[in-house]
Amino acid sequence: MSVEVPSGERGPAALVQSVDRALEVLEILAGRGEAGVTEIAAELGVHKSTAFRLVAVLEGRGLVEQLADRGKYRLGFGIVRLAGATVAQLDLAQEGRRACEELAADVGETVNVAILDGGRAVNVTQVRGGATISTHNWVGRGTPLHATSSGKVLLAYAAVPVRKEALSGPLERFTEATVTDPDVLERQLSEIAVRGWGATVEELEIGLNAVAAPVRDPDGRVIAAVSVSGPSFRLAPESLAGLGPRLVAAADELSRRLGYFG
Repeated sequence: MSVEVPSGERGPAALVQSVDRALEVLEILAGRGEAGVTEIAAELGVHKSTAFRLVAVLEGRGLVEQLADRGKYRLGFGIVRLAGATVAQLDLAQEGRRACEELAADVGETVNVAILDGGRAVNVTQVRGGATISTHNWVGRGTPLHATSSGKVLLAYAAVPVRKEALSGPLERFTEATVTDPDVLERQLSEIAVRGWGATVEELEIGLNAVAAPVRDPDGRVIAAVSVSGPSFRLAPESLAGLGPRLVAAADELSRRLGYFG
C-alpha cells in the first residue's frame, strides 16, 4: 500500500503510521457501515487532506468504494475477495478432511489433499483407509509434480507460465516408469484436462500407484487435488480407469462444499 507522506514526515515510522491509519479507516467503515472523509478525519484525529489520501489509496485497491449519491465511503468488494481467500483456505483444511475420511472409507486406501506450492505438490491432509498397512505420513511433504497423480492434475490445470516452467526444466527420474520427456508429459497433461483425472503407475516409487482429481474454488479455479494411493497389487493399473470417476465425484463434492457449483 502506498500513501503519500508530507516531505517532513517521510521515513519508516511515518510509513508504518500510514499503514496503521489505513487499517483504522477500514475498521471505522466496518463499524459504521459508511462514513465521509470529514467523519473519518475526526475519528482518526488527522487533517481532512490526510484522511482523503488514505481513502483514495484504499479506493484504488478496491478495499473501499464511494457512494456517489452521498459522497460517503463504505467497504468495497476487495475486502470480500481477501476474506473469501482466507475462508477458502480454512474450508479446504476442514472440508478436505471430511472428504478424505469419506473416500478412504469407501476405497480402503490412503487419501490425500494436495496443493500447488513452489513448484511442488504439497499434501495438506491425509486419511488412511482400512486396507492401508503403511504408516508413511505424506502431510507436509513436497512431491514432484511430474511423478505424482496430484502433481500432474495440479499441473494440468495450472497457469500457462507454471506449466512452461515445469516442462522447461530437467525432469528427475525416480523409477524406470517416471516420465522424463517433456513432450510426453505435456500430452499427458492435455489428456488429464480433458478426462478430468490423472494417474501414475510406479512413477514415484516402485509398487505405488495413485489416481487424483481436481478441486475447485468458488470461481472455478483448481486449488487442490484429491488423490487415492496404494500398493500396485491392490491398485492395479487396469483398475485405475474405474477408480478415476470415483475420484472426480469426490473432488466435485469437495468443490461444492467450498462453494463451486459450475
